Amino acid sequence: MLVAERHQKIVELVNERSSIRVSELSDIFSVTEETIRRDLEKLEKEGKLQRSHGGAVSMQDEESEVHFSERVITNVQEKKVIAHEAAKRVQEGDRIILDASTTAWYMAKALPNMTLTVITNSIKVVMELSKKERINVISTGGILLPKSLSFVGPLAERSLDLYHVNKTFLSCKAIHLDAGLSDSNEQQALLKKKMMEQSDEVFLMVDSSKFGKRAFSSIGPPSGLYEVITDRGVDEAVKRGLDERQIHVAIVE
Repeated sequence: MLVAERHQKIVELVNERSSIRVSELSDIFSVTEETIRRDLEKLEKEGKLQRSHGGAVSMQDEESEVHFSERVITNVQEKKVIAHEAAKRVQEGDRIILDASTTAWYMAKALPNMTLTVITNSIKVVMELSKKERINVISTGGILLPKSLSFVGPLAERSLDLYHVNKTFLSCKAIHLDAGLSDSNEQQALLKKKMMEQSDEVFLMVDSSKFGKRAFSSIGPPSGLYEVITDRGVDEAVKRGLDERQIHVAIVE
């Protein structure tokens, strides 16, 4: 097989599966993993795919980085009620982290103007909280992801090392009782993992459609959660599984 043919088929496979590992491509094309890595590097430079740790993800994958304006109109009612419930967990004087999810943005809108410190990687959350002068807002900085209007990368991760908070509120693309929390974007997943590590309690804000699924990049096990806030569509088996793991579950109407 000619190199150009292999490159074309690699792009087709990545787009078909949304993501694929270097080891899989090596087996499929009977070439070394080093050869595949060089292929992926070239294809990324050509804008045909995006490399990730150990593989590649499709540039056509709508979950890779969906524009904020699109995410904000998806499952709106569920996100709003989950966000309002989450806001009730915040008390005067708390130090909290909010991720760059649309649910976190809805939560920022729901927070009262009270003495509070909020660390976030979300531009939308920063802008929303700037209207509330009693809230001290800290932005992580970092590499800007234009579609999600959020910061990621080493600088964002290192900035979180400077702080310890009592509560973190985040969302994710998927949660599986065995595989744990995951996200389709590797950089977001790494930052969410750091957010969980820097907090006493972690509150996961997800609608019921996220359960029983796995996304490309792992964030961490469900054991790192204090409470899951979700809607009534969540399966009874999932609720039992969370209860068995001593994770609180709040069901909103």
